[in-house]
Amino acid sequence: MPKPVVLILCTGNSCRSHLAEGILRTAAGDLVEVCSAGSKPAGFVHPQAIAVMREIGLDLSSHRSKHLSEFLDRKVDTVITVCGRADQACPIFPGQVNRHHWGFDDPAHATGTDEQITAEFRRVRDEIRRVFGAYAAGLREGRRL
Repeated sequence: MPKPVVLILCTGNSCRSHLAEGILRTAAGDLVEVCSAGSKPAGFVHPQAIAVMREIGLDLSSHRSKHLSEFLDRKVDTVITVCGRADQACPIFPGQVNRHHWGFDDPAHATGTDEQITAEFRRVRDEIRRVFGAYAAGLREGRRL
């Protein structure tokens, strides 16, 4: 029997959705299949997102930026949007049972020194880690997607 699919959406699918995908995939283990996509994909995964995830032992280097249309013909059980624009643009997917919106600041828009920008990526990563870690804990306890 296939695992339930959790699709994490963001506008550009270059940063927040990849952070959340990597964190949830690790935290939830084999309970769900985790994917991410964007309504207007940037075409790349932000190098700072890859770098700050590497700091916590997660490798995003093989991730790619995808359009949400790649998932329209799949059964998606849960859609989680991580930015406001994706929440507004999110279609209903075939078989979709649940939908959540947990918005996070976009660290790709951070300004300042290299250290300040990296600090913003870490802050957002850590917020995503807390939220998606709690979500994964609920999945492990048998709570609804």
